[in-house]
Formats: sequence, C-alpha cells, structure tokens
Amino acid sequence: MVEFRLPKDSRIEKGKVHKSKEPAKNPKLVHIYRYDPDSNANPRVDTYEIDLAKCGPMVLDILIKVKDEIDSTLTFRRSCREGVCGSCAMNIDGTNTLACLKHIDDCGKEIKIYPLPHMPVMKDLVPDLTLAYAQHASTQPWLKSQTPPSPTQERLQSKEDRAKLDGLWECILCYCCTTSCPSYWWNGDRYLGPASLLQSYRWIADSRDEATGERLDELNDSFKLYRCHTIMNCTKTCPKGLNPAKAIGEIKKKIVEREF
Repeated sequence: MVEFRLPKDSRIEKGKVHKSKEPAKNPKLVHIYRYDPDSNANPRVDTYEIDLAKCGPMVLDILIKVKDEIDSTLTFRRSCREGVCGSCAMNIDGTNTLACLKHIDDCGKEIKIYPLPHMPVMKDLVPDLTLAYAQHASTQPWLKSQTPPSPTQERLQSKEDRAKLDGLWECILCYCCTTSCPSYWWNGDRYLGPASLLQSYRWIADSRDEATGERLDELNDSFKLYRCHTIMNCTKTCPKGLNPAKAIGEIKKKIVEREF
C-alpha cells in the first residue's frame, strides 16, 4: 500500500464495521477510506460486508451498493462506467486504477479502497485535482497554427502522421499515472507529471500544429520535464494501457535534436 498525503499530526483510524443485514451467500469485506474535513476528525477506514451474489462485477458496483444500500454519506466520483471519463480513478488494493474497469475477481480476499495517493483529499475518495488541472492547462493543450484554415476543407493529415497520435489521444486525464509517480510526490508543485507531459507531447507530435518550438522551449526546464527519472510507475498503472514514460522520453529527444 502506498503512502497517502495527510496532515503530519493525523493518522488513519479504524472506523465502523457494517455487517450485512441478511446472511450473505458470497460475502466480501471491503475496507474504504473515509475522511470529512468538516468534521475535524482523523481519517478512518470503514469496513463493509458485501454480498457479491447481489452485486455487480466491478469495484464501482461495490461503491454504488454501499452508497445506495448501506451508507449514503460515502462520497466518490463516477460517471460513464466505461473507462472513458476517468472520474472513478482511485487506489484499489495498492494500485491506481479505474473502479469501473477493476473486476472484483481481480482483487484480493479483502478489498482496500483509498483515494489517489499524495493528493489533498476533499472528502472520502475524492481527491483535489485543482493543481493537476492547472498544470495540464499550462501546456496549452490545443492546436496552435499561424496558417489560416481553409474555407473549403479541414486541416488534412496523412495516415502516417495520424498514426503518430495513437497512444496519446486516448489519455482520459484520470491521473492514475501522475499520482503513482514518486517524482511528482516530491516535486508536484513544479514537475508537470506524466499525464500533463503525455498530453503535451500529443500536440508536439501532431503534424498540424505549428508551435513545436514554442512548446519545447516551454518544457525545457529542470523541473517541469527533467524531474522524470524513468521510474515507470506511470506506464505500469495506466488503466488505458498507455506509455507516458515513452512520451516524456520523446519530448527529451526532440529537445536534444533541436539543440544540435
């Protein structure tokens, strides 16, 4: 289990145990991180007994069942249930992933669910992503071109150039990668992190974008880019199977090629 960012004088306490009201045919114990900043209480871990015979197959189904049937105060983000929106990113059994894509059968005997690590917690399983979103915005993640668009056709791109964007455009900004990166834990205020850098490379690699030099100059910084030490946690944990570490390496390569 990874370490979570908590106030120095706080600790995670053992919380309530919620037993199934009826005898469970297929019981499963689920330990869920709980924290309410308005209560002035320490974070705790509550335990819930879930009957998998009356539950859907994914970890998100467990959370929905807990909120709907056991404890309506549980707070978490969710939306598409298809691994597209990234809302339900959290730490499940020590690994950052999407609750909607994590099958219960792939979990341990007892499931442990925490918020994304090393992020301020707004409540329960909801991390504060304000800084991460601001870092993403700072990379100016949109097409930049001085050439005016044609009034009769779109900006064309060859199949070969379009293929260079595969493995980049699929990023859903769930921040599983960024919050698994020790370099981001240590320098999150200045290091952009894997998600923002992968998103930045998506535009550097786009043949239609005309601001490559400007983008590389902006990233050529000892903290924004070069805090990456190729630990590879980002690639290992990405629920979409992407490779942020490779994208970061490509940015570094382009900076070197441009300088020499």
